[in-house]
Amino acid sequence: MTRAFVEVRGLRVVYPGGTKALRGIDLDIEEGSFVAAVGLSGAGKSSFLRSLNHLVRPTSGSILVGGRQVVAARGGDLRRVRRETGMVFQQFNLVRRMSVLRNVLVGRLGYHGGLGAVWPRFTDTDRQLSRAALERVGLGDRAGSRADRLSGGQQQRVAIARALAQQPRLMLADEPVASLDPETSLAVLSHLREINQRDGITTITALHQLDLAQRFADRVVAFRDGRIVYDGPPHGLDESAYGRIYRAER
Repeated sequence: MTRAFVEVRGLRVVYPGGTKALRGIDLDIEEGSFVAAVGLSGAGKSSFLRSLNHLVRPTSGSILVGGRQVVAARGGDLRRVRRETGMVFQQFNLVRRMSVLRNVLVGRLGYHGGLGAVWPRFTDTDRQLSRAALERVGLGDRAGSRADRLSGGQQQRVAIARALAQQPRLMLADEPVASLDPETSLAVLSHLREINQRDGITTITALHQLDLAQRFADRVVAFRDGRIVYDGPPHGLDESAYGRIYRAER
């Protein structure tokens, strides 16, 4: 039996003030899969994603990614976890005054320890990988442009290139198309899917739009009130499943 690439057991996240974001999640994710995490705002999907690279510290439970412990990771172990996990955020998180290429090179900082992460001297390999990542998302000709001169969709593609330049084993995308128009959303998710299929990078993306999850994902995991209420193929999302995910409880 093939071991899961992501193994989550008893994952709980309780924020200061008592908000229970995750209430004991058990989940296995196969290597190379494309998983969409869906649900209403506050359902727990973003907390789940951010727990996988320790941007959110779980209250209890365990997480293994590629056999590596995440919850207990500290120091060098935590840096390796984050280096091997690409992250794409809703609001791009680019340095707007820097060039597109420089923003993508930030994805290589995890390979520069100590002072090298503060005052990096990027290598030829760093630059080659970053330029190749920009080519992958169709922005090779914009490497010298300032990030704030790009459209929102282009900025999100730069963020994908930055994550790809890390050479990650796991790609997380937290609401990557929430602020984009429908056509641009399709383009951004197409790039994530192409990277997943071509490079075999396990990808988990949080989405509000169920139609996009059904179009791009191999598997849909739906959250509600910190619990999983659906876990299965996109075509299994019938009226009953939709009700469990989105309809108000009576």
